[in-house]
Amino acid sequence: MEDPPKREDLLKTPVRMLDLMEKRSISDLVKSFSGTSFQARRIAQASNIFQRMLEDTDRGPRTIFTGMSGSLIAAGLRKTLADLIRLGMVDVVVTTGAVVYQDFYQAMGYRHYQGVPDSDDVLLHSFMIDRIYDTYVDEEMFRKTDVQIGGIMREMEGRRYSTREFLGELGKRCVDDGSSILGQAFAREVPVYCPAIADSSIGIGISTAYKSAREEGTLGDLFILDTIRDNYEMAQIVNMSNSTCAVYLGGGVPKNYINDSIVMADMMYGGIDGHEYAFQVTMDRPEWGGLSGSTLGEAQSWGKIDAEATHTMVHVELSVALPLIFGSVLESRQYLERKGPKMKWEGDRLVSI
Repeated sequence: MEDPPKREDLLKTPVRMLDLMEKRSISDLVKSFSGTSFQARRIAQASNIFQRMLEDTDRGPRTIFTGMSGSLIAAGLRKTLADLIRLGMVDVVVTTGAVVYQDFYQAMGYRHYQGVPDSDDVLLHSFMIDRIYDTYVDEEMFRKTDVQIGGIMREMEGRRYSTREFLGELGKRCVDDGSSILGQAFAREVPVYCPAIADSSIGIGISTAYKSAREEGTLGDLFILDTIRDNYEMAQIVNMSNSTCAVYLGGGVPKNYINDSIVMADMMYGGIDGHEYAFQVTMDRPEWGGLSGSTLGEAQSWGKIDAEATHTMVHVELSVALPLIFGSVLESRQYLERKGPKMKWEGDRLVSI
């Protein structure tokens, strides 16, 4: 049994008062947070963890999984996320359908608009305007995008696809948009998975195509989205990676899926360690027992985060925390030395990484 800490041990590191007069960059500011307290210190910890993820090991680069949930596009973070992919700081994306749908919607030339949270929502509905807190979107253009996605489905070969393959088809149509998450992922061959794709406007668009094909008697010609195929592909990525790390932007299905990829790989291949580094940015709390707010320490009890992992939770709204964390890492230019893992696929089989 370890001896309890002494009084002088607990009172040896003073809180440093923040001096904004000396700060000249995002990186300077975030580094100075490490000497403060509360969520500012957590932001500094997350920035440091992310930089350590980007460092190569003796075995080669770590595979960085990034979960995306919440209204990231409406928050104005679309290009930030696309740049992280473009610069090789993200290796696998797991997302909600809403994030990639709204990314595709913008790639088609449509926009999100500034609004107010205390809008007359009945009036907005009569104008076919949808509200995301203080942001408006055009429901008419949403429906046009739904139909367009359904049309893409009907053009594709009638076989089973993982969501990686289908979202690659959408990304192929976004490559000319340098701010597109899907477009940059396609260009860099970064796999994007959406395990709950039916629960989104992408699912709505595909469903309309399904209905039309059923009524025409051509249902057998449509492709099938196979999310169990996603599981098989994700398990192979984990199994063949030197080690894995996780960045959770929000919670929900993407967080759980990135964690479950460890269990899937261990069940299929055995001998799999949990994520080596991890951080989460969320406003959810652990007291309610939900996954989104559960601590990364709790995930260690499941073996999803390694017992020796470095991890932290940041309880700050994403539109504020993300530019600080990622902005400080971009300024460090650590990513310039990184050669991330490259994946080669033959159907649903990962040939090499």
